[in-house]
Amino acid sequence: MEFKHTSVLLNECIDGLNIKSDGIYVDGTLGGAGHSKEICKHIDQGLLIGIDQDANAIQVASERLEEFTDHVKIVRSNFSEFKSVMDELDIEKVNGVLLDLGVSSHQLDEAERGFSYMQDAPLDMRMDQRKDISAKNIVNEYSEEQLNNIMWKYGEERWSKRIAQFIVQARKEKEIETTFELVDIIKRAVPKGARKDGPHPAKRTFQAIRIELNSELEILEGTIKDIVSRLDQGGRLCIITFHSLEDRIVKQTYRELQDPCTCPREFPICVCGKESMGKVITRKPILPSTEEIEMNPRSRSAKLRIFERR
Repeated sequence: MEFKHTSVLLNECIDGLNIKSDGIYVDGTLGGAGHSKEICKHIDQGLLIGIDQDANAIQVASERLEEFTDHVKIVRSNFSEFKSVMDELDIEKVNGVLLDLGVSSHQLDEAERGFSYMQDAPLDMRMDQRKDISAKNIVNEYSEEQLNNIMWKYGEERWSKRIAQFIVQARKEKEIETTFELVDIIKRAVPKGARKDGPHPAKRTFQAIRIELNSELEILEGTIKDIVSRLDQGGRLCIITFHSLEDRIVKQTYRELQDPCTCPREFPICVCGKESMGKVITRKPILPSTEEIEMNPRSRSAKLRIFERR
């Protein structure tokens, strides 16, 4: 299948990175290289480091960035390994980093990856296919309580308890192996009246399983702090999120980096010694335009937040 992915908030990210022609920039979620290719057009003596854990993305991005080969290094890794990747490349500071936390259109459209509740496929959902466990393990091996917890925590699914009960009951008869088998169970669990409005009834459950499997939220706060610690003065971190849990972590972590003081409010001066790492550029997140949403409906829930190192 052709690797299709429309870069979300492309121009806004390029503007947000405030690119220097001789700077070092990192695309921590390389994907189809849409953002990276645009960054490369703005650097003539600089360097673009592309990081992705998906083997297909690495292959496609390498081909699409071939014309910029003198200014590009591509690494197969997770952006949570940012510090290690920079150490291995012997790079101390960078001028900008971009993270697009959405699942790529290619991963959704490639049925066999098992990310989509709209296509029948083996329950997989691994962003890094070297990973030993898949969504199938979570669905068939987690306890009812664990399933309920992840659906409530990561999917904000109001019917999490009922869905967990139905999953556990169904797998007593046979192992749940495919996306459509899981979708059918979810549809039976969610009352008919609740299925009339809102998103697809399986959307939140699939999101929760994907986040749990790929440790998406666990790594986010620490990774943001790691990245900011390696930004050069004036360097920027741009993060695109697609749901409220991610956005909340980004917003709160940026705020803490800007104002880390833990002194009681009544203290006249700061005595904790914690210094600000920089400033939040986006008081409110940047959202896609109406035109972009019309051209790419998957951009609808995207939010871009930017932090600048002092």
